[in-house]
Amino acid sequence: MRAVALVAPETVAVLDDRPEPAAGPGEVIVAVHGVGLCGSDLAVVSGRRAVPALPWVLGHEAFGVVVAAGPGVTGRPPGRRVVIEPNYPCLECRTCRSGGTAGCRRRRAAGITEPGLLAERVAVPARFAWPVPEEWDDTDVVCVEPFSVALNAVRMSGLRPGAACLVVGAGAQGLLVTLAVLHAGGAPHVIEPHEGRRALALEMGAHDAMADPGRTFPAVIETSGVPEAFERALDRVAPGGTLIAVGQSAVPARVPTFTLVQRRLTVRGCLIYDHPAGFEHTLATLAGHDLRPGRVLRERFELAEAPAAFARAAGVAGKTWISLPRNEEMAS
Repeated sequence: MRAVALVAPETVAVLDDRPEPAAGPGEVIVAVHGVGLCGSDLAVVSGRRAVPALPWVLGHEAFGVVVAAGPGVTGRPPGRRVVIEPNYPCLECRTCRSGGTAGCRRRRAAGITEPGLLAERVAVPARFAWPVPEEWDDTDVVCVEPFSVALNAVRMSGLRPGAACLVVGAGAQGLLVTLAVLHAGGAPHVIEPHEGRRALALEMGAHDAMADPGRTFPAVIETSGVPEAFERALDRVAPGGTLIAVGQSAVPARVPTFTLVQRRLTVRGCLIYDHPAGFEHTLATLAGHDLRPGRVLRERFELAEAPAAFARAAGVAGKTWISLPRNEEMAS
């Protein structure tokens, strides 16, 4: 079986000797049809996020078709199209029982703490394989996971209909946040130095906040993960407003407490979404509205071209994804 893996620092390869997965109790085997690339994947490849071993199968934004089910699985028959929620909380600890599964200390993350989903077939917990309609376009389905993050960030910001929201960074996640702001009835304004990304955000309905550097906003969502961008984002929050941090960096950002206190600001970190509410909300939103999150996709690669996809992704204006052959037969 083929899979895409990090085989050495900053070296991605397509391996053709990976073992076939087996479905344990409560698991399904999914024939993967597509996987989106995001900043977390690039951080693994660059070495900024350490992984347990090499070679390491990459990827987490995956969808496909169920081809087999383990004992105890219902509602996920072979042939069912699914999108995978790639973060598996324990569902037993106090944090999970409170509903905040994103903060579960025992949460397993595909592609980060356990092998990823960029393979021809993968075994996943059945409850994290969400059925999706056959008629949905592949490009929209591959964006379900990152769009769940975007919807959660906007919800956490407290954005009110008709209000303006500043989105700092118009990479793939920033573009999806822009779309989520529009869906919430807000007016997205974007800071993005990359001309191609900024143009794409404006094409999607955002305003150019770089043209009005003195304006402040009741809600600001920082998606780039660049410490200096976080510092500038803080300056753009209106008194009494909220800054949501989506992007991550291990390098400290300078946050003057004088600014926080005198302007009565709220700063919150947005870590993915909670299970099951996050995906439930996203799928219901996409079912009820013509949002087409797949429009943020700008480059598609075949499985054999995966090394090139990873090499190019950081410079693409828009999101990159990898499509896999529709081979839904389990190897004998």
